[in-house]
Amino acid sequence: MPRRMGRPGLVGMAARTAVVAGTATAVSGRVSRRQNEKAYDSQEAAAEQQQALVDQAAAQAAAQVQAAQPVAAAPAPAAPQVDKIGKIKELGELKDAGLLTDEEFASEKAKILAM
Repeated sequence: MPRRMGRPGLVGMAARTAVVAGTATAVSGRVSRRQNEKAYDSQEAAAEQQQALVDQAAAQAAAQVQAAQPVAAAPAPAAPQVDKIGKIKELGELKDAGLLTDEEFASEKAKILAM
C-alpha cells in the first residue's frame, strides 16, 4: 500500500486525538495532585500553628493561676512531744530523795498525764 501524503486518514486522526487527550489528562492529573499536596501542606502548617497557639495560651493560663495562688505559709512546728514516762520517773526520783511528798507527787503526776 502506498503511503498517502497530506491529511491523515480516519485512523491517524483518532490516534492523534488519543495522544492529545492522554497528554492532557496526565498533565491535568499532575497539576491537580500538586495543588492538593500544597493545600494539605498549608492546612497541616495552619493546624500546627493553631496547636502552638493553644499550647502557649494554656501555659500562660497555668502561669497566671500559679502566680495568683498565695504562697502557703510554712506549717507551724509541732509542739514538742512530752516524755511523760521520763517526767514521772524524775518525779519518782525526787520523791525517793525526799524532796516531794506523796501529795505533791500525785498532783504533779496527774498534771503530766493530763497533758
